[in-house]
Amino acid sequence: MININVLYPIILCCCLAAVPQVRAKHLPEYVAESANAIDKEVETYNFTSCQIYCYGPLLHTVQMAKLFPDSKTFVDMKLKASPEKTMELFEAFMASKNNAPTNDEIRKFVNDNFGDKGTELEVWSPTDWVENPAFLNLVNDPDLKQWGMDLNNIWKELGRKMKDDVHKNPEYYSIIPVPNPVIVPGGRFIEFYYWDSYWIIRGLLYCEMRNTARGMIENLMSIVQRIGFIPNGGRVYYWGRSQPPLLAGMVKSYVDFTKDDRFAINALEILEHEFEYFINNHSVQAKGHDLAVYRDSSKGPRPESYSEDVETAESFHTDEAKEDHYSELKSAAESGMDFSSRWYINENGTNIGNLSDAKTRSIVPVDLNAILYWNAKIIAEFHAKAGNVDKMAEYETKAQKIKEAIQAVLWNEEAGCWLDYDLINEKPRDYFVTSNLAPLWVKAYNISDTDKISASVLSYIEKNKLDTFPGGVPNTLYHTGEQWDFPNVWAPLQYIVIEGLDNIGTPEAQKLSKSWGHRWVKSNFAAYRDSRAMFEKYDAEKFGGHGGGGEYGVQKGFGWTNGVIIEWLAKYGHEISLSNTGAAGPNSRFVSLLGVTAIALIGAFAGRFIWRTWFK
Repeated sequence: MININVLYPIILCCCLAAVPQVRAKHLPEYVAESANAIDKEVETYNFTSCQIYCYGPLLHTVQMAKLFPDSKTFVDMKLKASPEKTMELFEAFMASKNNAPTNDEIRKFVNDNFGDKGTELEVWSPTDWVENPAFLNLVNDPDLKQWGMDLNNIWKELGRKMKDDVHKNPEYYSIIPVPNPVIVPGGRFIEFYYWDSYWIIRGLLYCEMRNTARGMIENLMSIVQRIGFIPNGGRVYYWGRSQPPLLAGMVKSYVDFTKDDRFAINALEILEHEFEYFINNHSVQAKGHDLAVYRDSSKGPRPESYSEDVETAESFHTDEAKEDHYSELKSAAESGMDFSSRWYINENGTNIGNLSDAKTRSIVPVDLNAILYWNAKIIAEFHAKAGNVDKMAEYETKAQKIKEAIQAVLWNEEAGCWLDYDLINEKPRDYFVTSNLAPLWVKAYNISDTDKISASVLSYIEKNKLDTFPGGVPNTLYHTGEQWDFPNVWAPLQYIVIEGLDNIGTPEAQKLSKSWGHRWVKSNFAAYRDSRAMFEKYDAEKFGGHGGGGEYGVQKGFGWTNGVIIEWLAKYGHEISLSNTGAAGPNSRFVSLLGVTAIALIGAFAGRFIWRTWFK
């Protein structure tokens, strides 16, 4: 296994040949720094394609030409020749154009040397797909049951398998090879994404697709073994950042469904490694306690949003300041919330601002630390299954320390909730974010304080009027136009909040949890009824409305939304009825239309009969 201290130099494994004219005249400093990184021998996996897709003069030249409406398009395209040969062709191309090619010339170079995006994957129908999984028997409303069947069918639409050529010639692609097929989120996201996979896998388990779920988990574990951590998504250009570490939660979900304790025990080394990766590479000190922050470790703009990042960095006047800004953006991407006012710290220490105010690395996030606590608890639980008493005690102690730090630094008595912590101004960030409630989900609090915490959190919810939104609890209450701000609502955060309220166990909290769970199901159904689509995000202000904003349009599919709804159909399906809710399904609308038509026809025939009988 790769030593974590040398992980990142290893990933920068095959760097660019010197291109002094191009670098000196046309490329910013971070490109030269990445290109001059020290070569390392890679024994486990060689990301030679990083010199094309992660950094360097070719990436800079193509992305700044803005050839495609979506910057992700280029970095998902296949090479026609090896990375080394492509770089030789690029150097010759730049020299022939005096290092100043036109956009049309750059476009021709791309067309000549790259294939279409997404050619590394083929549609795959899961072999363990079940036509009528048992959860459908728990759903009483006929329209909701049909919806559950439709969602189960969508897994076949989102199934993908890597072509054999990816494994034979991985250097020709930006995708990271994995051994098993996957369920992708949908839309522009045509590869696996880390935290999305947690809710996708839970949905698969409810649909009895255990082999597919296990295969996806094994893919992620193989990546930890190869490169030491799980990147943001299944592409080499995500190499410097991860996402909320939910691999342990995926393994626990699988084991809870299958009772396969051996799978849990066999996963322990990998789960420990990932946990220690986060602790070693994301830790900060706050009020004398060790906690974690989101933190990227790569150089330059995000490859998949390259020109956008360069443009947002224009207000910074030095290469160092621009590089710091890029790191803040990528760290926000690691959080999964890219982007949000959650990560803004302006000169006055508030969250009012824009992307230039992003200070992600200086904000201690409630959710990350709660999830790391959960990781330690799960690892301790698995060691108990293995009979490893000493290791169980070690990870119970680690969990306890994280919980104590969460209580000391992130719990805010005045607010009555947990709050992110600002390391720059050394103060809590008293702004609502759904992730403030994440400790409820994983029980990262003193159980003896349950009644007090329940009362405080319910008061916090009432104070922020979170029960007034017809489409679900918005991620924040600040309308910035960014997709993780008001009014957007996201399935994974609804899940964390609603399951958290249920987990706390008091009657009042569980009543609100059920109310919000029912509302989310009905609102999602209304959106599906009207569009025949499942969306990445929804609108808090509109019952059945989908979300918007951010760097790209609303995406359909959609893996984590489907997973949450399937789980909640299993949980609430016996008690939810669509009648008299405004969320009647397509069958009901069709029946209503037939009814109106029938009445009209009956009236017409009756009229003709009366006319002929009485007035003939």
